Amino acid sequence: MVRIGIDIGGTFLKAGVVTEEGKILATAARPTGFPRPVDEIIADVAGAATDAIANAGLTLDDVSFVGCGCPGTVNQQTRLIEYAGNLGFKQTPLVPELERMLGKPVMAENDANAAVLGEWKAGAAKGTKDCVCITLGTGVGGGVIANGAMIRGVNSAGGELGHTVIDANGVDCNCGRKGCWEAYASVTALIRQTKAAMEAHPESEMWKIAPTLAQVNGRTAWDAMRAGDAAGKAVVDQYIEYVGIGVVNMINIFQPEILCIGGAISKEGERLLSPLMEKAMREHYSKYSEKQTTICRCELGNDAGIIGAAFLDQV
Repeated sequence: MVRIGIDIGGTFLKAGVVTEEGKILATAARPTGFPRPVDEIIADVAGAATDAIANAGLTLDDVSFVGCGCPGTVNQQTRLIEYAGNLGFKQTPLVPELERMLGKPVMAENDANAAVLGEWKAGAAKGTKDCVCITLGTGVGGGVIANGAMIRGVNSAGGELGHTVIDANGVDCNCGRKGCWEAYASVTALIRQTKAAMEAHPESEMWKIAPTLAQVNGRTAWDAMRAGDAAGKAVVDQYIEYVGIGVVNMINIFQPEILCIGGAISKEGERLLSPLMEKAMREHYSKYSEKQTTICRCELGNDAGIIGAAFLDQV
């Protein structure tokens, strides 16, 4: 038997056929196409799943379970998607509708939590009981597995690591608070920080890499740093400091065996991970303990959400 994992994104609905060992046999994708009626989106989620099964040369009879990762809050008691603004979901019966369409048991989970589960099942955190995964992307996503169980909280909204505050008087966050980790450590924040440094340093190499502010992206400062640009290096160093503050917080709170970092910025590898490890060893509360958290990159990339969704019935 195989499993189906589905990653519902703002641009594409991606489904994968996953073995019990966590290997993807085949995938399929359809455009999300939002805004459009919710029932059409759900029908295409089911369609992506059946497409993936066909691509694997299998049928629904070969499938034991279907899992979905999607943005927003998934109520595990009511099995409704309470809210996912970029999909138009509000108290949406995604799970029962997919069960009706596919005839298989279905579960849904927040997409960041699904990605964490993927890394725990088949990626960087495989074999651990306690792990934290962080994704540095448009926001700062994350999730926590403690003693082999997903931390969801009383309202299924637990694990919003990016909305812990690192500066009480800091910049505004989209959530309505000030100084959230996401407002400093996301790619969105890095772009803002890069633009500010470019305006302050017209001589910077960053202007050659991005001739206009509209062309700035999350790589601009890193590329300038590699070219020997002092302003670019300052941006990168300050950004890593912001990431590190949150990482130390996560270690202090959860003391995981593994803290793995994903998202586009994680591709910078040791230039990101080494200073984070140094900061953690220097600053976190348990720095004198024999056992220490290992900080590493996530391994599964865009496959993490599909693989994790496929195993939602195991946490």
